[in-house]
Amino acid sequence: MSYGWSSLIAPATILAGMGLVLIAAVHDIVARTVPNWVSVLLALVGLGARIVDGKLMIGLLAALSVFMVAAFLWRRGWLGGGDVKLLGAAALVLPPTSVIPFIVAMSISGSLLAMAYLAAGYAARAVRRPVATNGARPNGLIARAKRVELWRMRRGGPLPYACAIAAGFLFILF
Repeated sequence: MSYGWSSLIAPATILAGMGLVLIAAVHDIVARTVPNWVSVLLALVGLGARIVDGKLMIGLLAALSVFMVAAFLWRRGWLGGGDVKLLGAAALVLPPTSVIPFIVAMSISGSLLAMAYLAAGYAARAVRRPVATNGARPNGLIARAKRVELWRMRRGGPLPYACAIAAGFLFILF
């Protein structure tokens, strides 16, 4: 039984896209940035997928439309620059017919993320921080990450919106 290249491209695209959006989400949680290399690789994966499926022009048009709207939101201060690039690249990876459902799923995920952060921020401000008697900081990666997130929430820091982008992307794939 012989398989053509196109039969290998779809699973490879899905796996590469999933891996890259998850890397972006984790990096956004940790550093509140999305590395440019992640968006570039994701766009290259999408470009390859659109060339193989013969929908390059409509895919580029859909991705450019998403990028332009996201750039407008960035200009207004409502979205980070890394999120804008990630959104455009993710829209290129998905089939053009899935872009609008992706935007809807991402928006719902972003709304849930914002509500969770608002609630957690309110709770973090309402509860006094325990004072360490020996001045020690929490040990371990999870404890330190929790401490940093609580600090960001108390100050109304930005959301790790790449998490919402990744959630919308994964929702559309599955």
